[in-house]
Order: sequence, then C-alpha cells, then structure tokens
Amino acid sequence: MPTILDPTDERVPVTRTITPRPAEITGNVAFLDISKPRGNVLIDRLEELLTERLPGVTFNRYAKPTFTKPAPEDLRQQIQADNDFVIEALAD
Repeated sequence: MPTILDPTDERVPVTRTITPRPAEITGNVAFLDISKPRGNVLIDRLEELLTERLPGVTFNRYAKPTFTKPAPEDLRQQIQADNDFVIEALAD
C-alpha cells in the first residue's frame, strides 16, 4: 500500500485509504480546467492523447470561473451527474 503524505499539522494523523481503481476506463471523463494560465493547453494535449488510447470514452470539458475559489456547487453537481471520472488540470 502506498504512503500518502499530508502536509497539514495533524497531531493525530487521520487514516486514509486510496479509492480502488477500475480495471478499465469507460463512459464519460470530465476535464476540469481550474482557470490557471495554460490549463486549456494541458487539457487540449491530454484530450488528444487519451482520445487515441480510449476511443470509446466521451470527454467533457468544464472550467471553474476562477482558480482562487472552489468550483461552484452547481458545476460540481453537473460534473458528478454527467461523468464517471474527473481529470483536474493545473498549469502555469
């Protein structure tokens, strides 16, 4: 089992487990651009590469209004309702 390092100051560390990963990726994958500079460039390239490797997967793109705040609740709900996986893109 891999070790997860948490930089927060927890006097009593919280036990965490990694979510089991599926054997294959099928269905819909969300790309979430957090709206940092060049995030869209990263997503463009990821989408190009993954489309070649996963031809049966549908990719949906979303963007946060700003990287300085969490995604709005309605955006999070839409992503959850319409997708099976999420890839969040950070860049600068």
